[in-house]
Amino acid sequence: MRSLDLAPFNYSEKPRISSFVGDIRDYGSVERAIANVDVIVHCAAALPLSDPADIFSTGVEGTRLLLRSAKKHGISRFVYISSTAVYDVPADHPIVETDHLLGKGPYGASKIEAEQICEDYRAQGLCITILRPKTFVGPERLGAFELLYDWAYEGHSFPVLGSGNNAYQLLDVEDLCRAINLCLTLDPGAANGTYNIGASRYQTLRQDFQAVLDRAGHGKRIVPIPERLGVYALRLLNALGLSPLYPWIYETASHYSVVSTTRLQTLTGFIPKYSNAEALIRNYEWYTKNRLEVQGRNGVTHRVPWKKGALRLAKYFF
Repeated sequence: MRSLDLAPFNYSEKPRISSFVGDIRDYGSVERAIANVDVIVHCAAALPLSDPADIFSTGVEGTRLLLRSAKKHGISRFVYISSTAVYDVPADHPIVETDHLLGKGPYGASKIEAEQICEDYRAQGLCITILRPKTFVGPERLGAFELLYDWAYEGHSFPVLGSGNNAYQLLDVEDLCRAINLCLTLDPGAANGTYNIGASRYQTLRQDFQAVLDRAGHGKRIVPIPERLGVYALRLLNALGLSPLYPWIYETASHYSVVSTTRLQTLTGFIPKYSNAEALIRNYEWYTKNRLEVQGRNGVTHRVPWKKGALRLAKYFF
């Protein structure tokens, strides 16, 4: 097994991984990494917090380069990790794979372009699975969710925009990995498709977040705050560079957000193992065991906490 990443692979699986430090936008790095491999799982992306130029160069041009090399080397399977951000925030749910693609911000737009490149290479004979996962959580996933875990651990209530009574589907990272593995071994007719993937069991956002507070054991509650006021405040903080949350998060958090996984289940037999609440609790428990290690580490990946900015102080009001 081999990895290609900008950062060194310093995780517990390191003894089992042949890791290359490099950029998927660099031809030489890609060529070295994929020499003599059979399959590729492409999940490299610049997150929405990044500069739009980096988002597009990584998500679009990086994908194009990777597929060009995959075709050159005769790669048998290619799995591309897209996003449900390709749908923006439609009025009707659950979202199905054939719904209109609009894209939320530069990140969503880049995913749509990358998917089109995948379609072009499918037409040239490559077997390509496109997975559109909901936001995935689980052990070693932090990012914006570290706010919830930090507040829960320290015994604070936690705010949600609006009533919190909207269903907001998530996905456990283990279920995503199981689906990837399945798509690498499926019959090509089923593997060569585009699929939504998300938890099959979920409640409202308020109920699923409350499960984390309940597990923390301090008797705290989810606190609804007026949506319009909260969004305006976060927009201001974002403009001032004082918020860890990008617009995709706070502009959609109060909306119903569920994708249909019928196609994936029907054509591949895949059924997610974890519910929203189970995924969040698994992630919270990993956080509590590794809290001292992750404190003080900030960045723009999901494996570290994001800089809290003004929200560092907000928890003391809850």
